[in-house]
Amino acid sequence: MQYRKDRIGRDISVLGYGCMRFSQKRGRIDLSKAEQEIMAAYGAGVNYFDTAYIYPGSEAALGEILEKNGIRENVHIATKLPQYLVKKREDPEKYFSEELRRLRTDYVDFYLMHMLPDAETWERLLSLGMGEWLQGKKEDGSISQVGFSYHGNSDIFCRLLDAYDWDFCQFQYNYLDENSQAGRTGLNYAAKKGIPVIIMEPLRGGKLVSNLPEKAKKLFQDHPSGWSPAEWAFRWLWDQPEVTCVLSGMNSLAMVEENVRVASAAETGAFSRQEQSFLKEVVEAINEKLKVGCTGCRYCMPCPQGVDIPGTFAAYNRRYTDGKFAAMWEYMMCTVLHKKSAAASNCVECGKCEKHCPQHIAIRQELRNARKALEGPVYHVASRVARLFMGY
Repeated sequence: MQYRKDRIGRDISVLGYGCMRFSQKRGRIDLSKAEQEIMAAYGAGVNYFDTAYIYPGSEAALGEILEKNGIRENVHIATKLPQYLVKKREDPEKYFSEELRRLRTDYVDFYLMHMLPDAETWERLLSLGMGEWLQGKKEDGSISQVGFSYHGNSDIFCRLLDAYDWDFCQFQYNYLDENSQAGRTGLNYAAKKGIPVIIMEPLRGGKLVSNLPEKAKKLFQDHPSGWSPAEWAFRWLWDQPEVTCVLSGMNSLAMVEENVRVASAAETGAFSRQEQSFLKEVVEAINEKLKVGCTGCRYCMPCPQGVDIPGTFAAYNRRYTDGKFAAMWEYMMCTVLHKKSAAASNCVECGKCEKHCPQHIAIRQELRNARKALEGPVYHVASRVARLFMGY
């Protein structure tokens, strides 16, 4: 196993264990199977385990396994505060205490604000005493490092990164999403500030393995390296020194063994120009179904009406690569979970964006198309519920 440093100089395994996808048995986590897989990963050098308050049964399962095998002190636990449930000053302590009980520990190594959407939401949390509460926990040793997980565009991510002295951050990043969500822009900005980055969804929830178009599958099959689609995706990430740790939701011993093998072999800066070009071919093959040729350059931004144009197009394209549910989820994450809506329906067709688009996309027309495809009745109902839940 290879390791990279966290902000205080501790070794973090480049492969992290994502604990959201433990196998189920009769509607509950199969604890025996999860223990086998976790201990196999631990034995191979994995020392970063990521869970969250809202992952059903995950914290309790992880805590029981670590305690039973006496390895709590040898690993780093990352879990997440459901910040969207925090309405009053007492709430963080309530949720954190429950998490400690579930995890059977008296401290957490990495504590994240879960799905923190923007700096405005963080300011609301600070007004409820979050800053003082976190500082107190760091001083008494019950929280070592504070970060946030994020779904959204790079502009908001960078503002959020500037809003507090974060110890680390976490976001979705893979070779297909290089220029969407926080993307490479966010990765580089975090690195510039010296903030370690934890990567989630390196395989887009398995889509970059199990849901590839035939043309992309054939490209991988015919490549002389013999690498699997998953190995290509992981090697692309670990080639980048700005990436500290890549999470994988491993739920089989075979998956653990394969990912550990790749994590032990992949080297920073080892990708050749030919390999980079090959992955670009794969991306082109995946993207043949795309409706809008948006590269995510963001020259069209900011929109005077607050529309997240690249985020909308990314979700619109995803509807034709990953399906309706994945598209709606991504669209909600980039348009709804902010204090001010960033939906395509806010567009007044001023045309300012089109003057700056290097791809010469008919943005106004494509936003109309995206709105029609993404903003159906389910979206509107879910949006109202989500905004009420977030207190907007």
